[in-house]
Amino acid sequence: MKKALTAFAILLAVTPVFAQGGATAISNAASDITDYWDPVKLILKAVGGLVGFIGGLRVYNKWTNGDQDVNKEILGYGGAMIFLIVVPEFVTAFFA
Repeated sequence: MKKALTAFAILLAVTPVFAQGGATAISNAASDITDYWDPVKLILKAVGGLVGFIGGLRVYNKWTNGDQDVNKEILGYGGAMIFLIVVPEFVTAFFA
């Protein structure tokens, strides 16, 4: 029991010697995110266009049917489209 406890204490004392700094890992992760961001931004804009088109069809359908909630739909989809346009630009500025 004493030998196991001594071995455990030595292991705990020696482990920090083998630890490495995280600066290189953080810089590698930041460069990887920068490399992948342009294709992800393009995909986000494509999905946003598709969702906007479908939302436009829903608003048109409600408008032609005379629903009273059409103003809420327009504001909801307008806010979503503004969000989809602003967020990729904000993230690009954040990682630049």
